Amino acid sequence: MIRRCGGTAGGLLAAQLALIVLYGVLTKYDRVVDPKTAGVSDLESYYPMFQDVHVMIFVGFGFLMMFLRKYGYSSVGFTLMLGALMVQWAALCQGFFKLQSDGKIYLSMISLFNADVATAAVLISFGAVLGKTTPLQLVAMGTVEMVFFAANEYLCHTLNIVDLGGSIIVHVFGAYFGLAVSRALGRPAENSKESSTYTSDMFAMIGTVFLWLFWPSFNGGLASGHARHRAVINTYLALASGCVVAYAVSSLSQRAGKFNMVHVQNATLAGGVAMGTAADLMVQPVGALIIGGLAGALSVLGYAFLQPVILNRLKVHDTCGVHNLHGMPGVMAAIVSAVMAGIASQNDYGWQLYVQFPALIPRDDQPEELDTVRSSLSAAVEPGLGRTPLQQAGYQLAALAMTLVVSVITGTITGFLIRQDKLLHQLGKEGLFEDATFWEVPDEESGGSEVSPSAAANLTTMTLGTVRKLSASSVEAANNIPTLSAEADREPRDETHNKW
Repeated sequence: MIRRCGGTAGGLLAAQLALIVLYGVLTKYDRVVDPKTAGVSDLESYYPMFQDVHVMIFVGFGFLMMFLRKYGYSSVGFTLMLGALMVQWAALCQGFFKLQSDGKIYLSMISLFNADVATAAVLISFGAVLGKTTPLQLVAMGTVEMVFFAANEYLCHTLNIVDLGGSIIVHVFGAYFGLAVSRALGRPAENSKESSTYTSDMFAMIGTVFLWLFWPSFNGGLASGHARHRAVINTYLALASGCVVAYAVSSLSQRAGKFNMVHVQNATLAGGVAMGTAADLMVQPVGALIIGGLAGALSVLGYAFLQPVILNRLKVHDTCGVHNLHGMPGVMAAIVSAVMAGIASQNDYGWQLYVQFPALIPRDDQPEELDTVRSSLSAAVEPGLGRTPLQQAGYQLAALAMTLVVSVITGTITGFLIRQDKLLHQLGKEGLFEDATFWEVPDEESGGSEVSPSAAANLTTMTLGTVRKLSASSVEAANNIPTLSAEADREPRDETHNKW
């Protein structure tokens, strides 16, 4: 068991105090919030979709990771803890690259929205190391990751790419950063607690449904007007198609032809990831259906066939399978965006082509073309980079390559840092995938003291989950409590998320 010396509490308090100081020194309300400047508030435009994303971050991600039979407290609890810390830190890290002339970071509704989206990257990485880290290791990982995430996001923006739903910047970065951290931490020994039960999988499905319902807001929330409308429609259709195909391929991939709950919990969401980067582009409804369907199939095949190869050949232990839900569909999204950028034309977008792809706006040394664009859009249009659609496609792929390199290198460095016992203690085998390591849990969950005969006599009205935890001696003394049969909930499922 790890040593306990109040380090977790001290680390959390120190982190929060540091954030309070930094916010006091660096942040101010944006002009749209400050009554002295009387700006036009953007709350009504962004808050509904922001709240959808907020639910995704703290309910969707948390419950999706509840599949481990003895790690439910930690899955939901650490998601809330880490998420609450990271949304504060994300606003500072992202704001650092947007410092105003007075050295301040100005916060608005968009700042909070972006912070939530950035936090998703850290929670994706959390999925790769789920059950294998201490709370302090998670805090350290998230703190370092957010710095590198914000830097990579800034670099991607300097490339003038389109990535409305963050499939490159968020999903690819979060997935491969987390996998690199997991590789650096090392592959844990086989553990019976790395399994699920009927009940824990049902809780995980709650997370799946919340994520599935609100994903259009994640992809389209930061857009406006026609672009937001397209993003919602495209994501909606991609999710629906991906869900159906994921069920079909899951059945086909199993010898008995049955559905696999691991596939259903995760691959049904892959369409939302694959649609993210091109969410507001003119893919057409049929294109969204095709993209979603391919993503659902790709994700299931990843869980069924690729994940054991990655574990055994590359020694990368991926607890939640983030490579299959976020990594590969994120790469697919980048490829889709490159194709859509390469074929973009005024036939599809009209003059909005230059709004959708600002880098295509003519340069200063192309005055005639620039004047034509200004006369059709607005005289305030700034000169662009004069890219061709094919050049824009190349930059989309360049951003993908850069994100992969940055995430893997920085994730590896972070993993080696947080595994150092001199800095942060690592979990021993007995602490892996176990709530009781960090949480006060009921005695029957932690193997505590036996129940007295008098107390046992009253257990006939209690839930099956409590009854089955009684020791043999207590059951004997309880005057033959009627046996309740529910094999699915009594034993861990043979099917685990990492059975290989």
